[in-house]
Amino acid sequence: MTTIYDVPAETLINSVAQKLKNDQKVKPPEWAKFAKTGCHKELAPDNSDWWFVRCASLLRRIYIDGPVGVSRLRSFYGGRHRNGVTPVDFSKGSGSVAREALQQLEKSGFIKTQKTGRTISPQGQAFMDNAANEVKLELVKTNPAMAKY
Repeated sequence: MTTIYDVPAETLINSVAQKLKNDQKVKPPEWAKFAKTGCHKELAPDNSDWWFVRCASLLRRIYIDGPVGVSRLRSFYGGRHRNGVTPVDFSKGSGSVAREALQQLEKSGFIKTQKTGRTISPQGQAFMDNAANEVKLELVKTNPAMAKY
């Protein structure tokens, strides 16, 4: 069985984002059109489907990292914050984006909350593994040498 470890992350995330958008399991909140993804960013994302990509990325991150909370996810999605002439510091990503996306994914049944943090549910694991299998089949079509992996 193909898992998410067997396919490239970017291809998997784009595939899962497209599935989330088509199934309408998650939908961006009203404020998502105007929101930045962290204080280290100067502008909102260019991609109009960035909410679905972030949800797919969160699903993959929770699948890999086990029980995680919003604070660890904020650290993962953070970046370099330039403060004018002062030295560069690390800045965490937006907690509101992570929290709202996690709540939507939990409502759709892909993740579950435990005492130690959020983990992937069996339904979410099956969803991600099926998406990984579809991505692998597409990769094998374009490059038959990938079939041995």
